[in-house]
Amino acid sequence: MKPKTAVAISGGVDSLMTACLLKEQGHQVVGIHFITGFETDACFTQKRKVPDQHPILEIGKQLDIPVEIVDIRSEFQEKIVNYFTRSYQRGQTPNPCMRCNPTVKFGIILSLARKQGAQKLATGHYAVIGKDQTGTYHLFKGLDRHKDQSYFLARLTGNQLAHALFPLGTMRKAQIKKMAAQRGLHPVTRGESQDVCFIKDNSYGKFLMTQEGFQPQPGLIEDMSGQVIGRHEGLHLFTIGQRRGINCPAAEPYYVTRLDIERNCLVVGTRNDLLSSECKVTQINWIGDAPRSPLELHIRVRYRSQEVPATIIPGKGDAAVIRFKEPQAAVTPGQGAVFYRGDEILGGGWISGSRS
Repeated sequence: MKPKTAVAISGGVDSLMTACLLKEQGHQVVGIHFITGFETDACFTQKRKVPDQHPILEIGKQLDIPVEIVDIRSEFQEKIVNYFTRSYQRGQTPNPCMRCNPTVKFGIILSLARKQGAQKLATGHYAVIGKDQTGTYHLFKGLDRHKDQSYFLARLTGNQLAHALFPLGTMRKAQIKKMAAQRGLHPVTRGESQDVCFIKDNSYGKFLMTQEGFQPQPGLIEDMSGQVIGRHEGLHLFTIGQRRGINCPAAEPYYVTRLDIERNCLVVGTRNDLLSSECKVTQINWIGDAPRSPLELHIRVRYRSQEVPATIIPGKGDAAVIRFKEPQAAVTPGQGAVFYRGDEILGGGWISGSRS
């Protein structure tokens, strides 16, 4: 029998089938479900203890595996929610999923799994891990490009990848659903994962208003020439490239081009004003060796954008400048910049600024 493997169980079909497939392959599978305090069911609220009859335990019964429920509400608030809030206070647009994977799933949960004797932590991510002849681990895109989640995993270290398993990476979502139905297995949660799991209905502004110490500050809206053309209700309601909510009539639509946090001013312009020829990226995580000289690669500056050719110019420490082959629109501070060489993910960092 293969070594003990922990599976992060969310309740959806992906983690369900991850555990199922590993068990069928001979792994000693144990499930770990972590509670963040932002679950939708009333029995999961922050003010109550973890319930004795948790719906997630049904997954364990279906697969005949033990499932442990872990309360990480305080850690999740500190490492993810507070980061999310502080980013908006700094005028940035955060990416909590990119932060959660290395700090929570393959940080806190992996550490717990290892203490319990598990050598690996498996998740339902659609991505592929490879290992070369030197023993170096690599990260690749998942086969199902519509579900590929490798972008969100770009900040995992080589050591974390060495203790990770992504069994679904070489499969398609439709195939996973069919396999679950054939086995008579059913998830306990419905629907696909949300972009931000702790915010319902994409009401970012309302959520931020509930966070301790967050105070929205109304201010002025200026065009690119510095002319005041309106007022806003808080910079947290906007992100670079946004068109809706500006409410300033003009001959052509306005887009958010900059959040001037020092003056609490929203700067808007035309679509052409969104273009950037380069950006600075900081806190870069290189899965392998960091380049010492300029390197041509492809880069994605947000999850829903396309990869584009660029040159990365290493700077001091973990920073670099990215020069795009063609100017890119809405390059947004706080978002993740992920580096690709073909299907391989080389690493990623945080965008700290851009220029035209």
